[in-house]
Amino acid sequence: MESHDAPHVLIVTGMSGAGRTAAANVLEDMEYVVIDNLPPSLLGAVVKAHDLPEEHTHLAVVIDARSGLPLDQIRDALIALGRDNIVTQIVFLDADDEVIIKRYEENRRPHPLGHDTIAESIQAEREMLQPLREMADVVIDTTSLNVHELRQRIVSLFSEEAAPRPMRVSIRSFGFKHGTPRDLDLLFDVRFLPNPHWEPELKDMVGTDEPVREYVMRSEGAQDFVQKVDDLLEFMIPKFEAEAKSYLSIGVGCTGGHHRSVAIAEEIAKRLKEQGIRVAVQHRDIHR
Repeated sequence: MESHDAPHVLIVTGMSGAGRTAAANVLEDMEYVVIDNLPPSLLGAVVKAHDLPEEHTHLAVVIDARSGLPLDQIRDALIALGRDNIVTQIVFLDADDEVIIKRYEENRRPHPLGHDTIAESIQAEREMLQPLREMADVVIDTTSLNVHELRQRIVSLFSEEAAPRPMRVSIRSFGFKHGTPRDLDLLFDVRFLPNPHWEPELKDMVGTDEPVREYVMRSEGAQDFVQKVDDLLEFMIPKFEAEAKSYLSIGVGCTGGHHRSVAIAEEIAKRLKEQGIRVAVQHRDIHR
């Protein structure tokens, strides 16, 4: 089981234009040593140069398409670091193609792969990165995140507050009509519960308001559902931990993301916290 004080190396990677630089800046503010565009073959040497086991330095290394992404070298480096008791985690930043194109058009910067069009460069990069995305411990979809929201997400995942257990859980409520988050490990649909939207006195409230929370949790099936989710997570989280998975992303969706999903997400988070599990809760669409 991972020690919270163990030397820690984050591999920050992902699509160009998806927020790698912003994520690296946040980590630097959190006193990580950040190295940009490091060739994977040098990863082991850089870790040794920073004397991680003695100083407990936290290191973040940005690896992207500019270095060619030799996956065999990345795998070999991660295996070697694991043998030295260095905790390594891959963080993959992603976003929809249309959003990445818009960001490039606004910034007027060339794509690092340099194909004839930005769309062609994005497609080539996505194909190149797919195996690394599948290796990732954490995938952060920045399609609907601004810089401040991305900062909050990074801090919630990698801050230095003591955690009683290594597993960190992120729970997000959302509305299906605004799109399903892509970076989820588990998704629960709570549209089977009665919708407070149709209650005049509750319509303009949200799931964090006590009248809405009570309405949702008193609905037929709500308590049973939360208990079954609690039982499922109690079974799954130790299994994930045994496989060295440190982060679990859970989505709870309803129609608009204002009432049912918010209340249920808060209830699931409350139960996990009572078990000593570190939980971050976000309500993506609560004010949309």
